[in-house]
Amino acid sequence: MLEDDRYTVGVFEDVGAAERVLAALAAKEFPSDSLSVVAADAPAVSALLEKTFGDDGATLDVRAVGVLRLRGSIVDALQGGEGALAATGIAATMKRVGFQAHDGYIYETLTMRGGVLVAIRSEPRAADALALLHAYGGGNAAIGAWTGRV
Repeated sequence: MLEDDRYTVGVFEDVGAAERVLAALAAKEFPSDSLSVVAADAPAVSALLEKTFGDDGATLDVRAVGVLRLRGSIVDALQGGEGALAATGIAATMKRVGFQAHDGYIYETLTMRGGVLVAIRSEPRAADALALLHAYGGGNAAIGAWTGRV
C-alpha cells in the first residue's frame, strides 16, 4: 500500500447524514475523486451517488453484508486484483487501507445495519477530513494508520 492509499473513514446513520458530510467535504475543496461511498443498495443511495458524483456507482454482492452500492477508490483498494471485498467482506479487507481487524468488523456491522460508509483518500488533509466526519456525526470515524503494522 502506498502512503497516499490511506483513508479516513466514518459511517453515517443514513443517506441524509452522508449527503450533508459529502457537501461539507466538497465545500472544503476535497476533490470528488478522493471521496468514496459504500452502502446497502437502495434507491436513495443511488440518488446520493448521482448527485455527488454524476453517476450511481456500481453494485457488488459482498460476503456477510449483501448487495452494496459503492463508488470511489476505496472499492478498488479493498477489492484488490483478486476480488477480496466480495469474497471476504469489509471486515477482512479494511487492513488494506490501514485499519485493524476490529475496526473492519465495526464498519462492516454498521454498514450491514444500514449505515453509509464515507471514506476520503487524502493523506495530507486526513486530520481535516476526520474533523468533518466527526462534526457531521460519523460513527467510529478514524484515520487508517496501521499500514505495515497489522
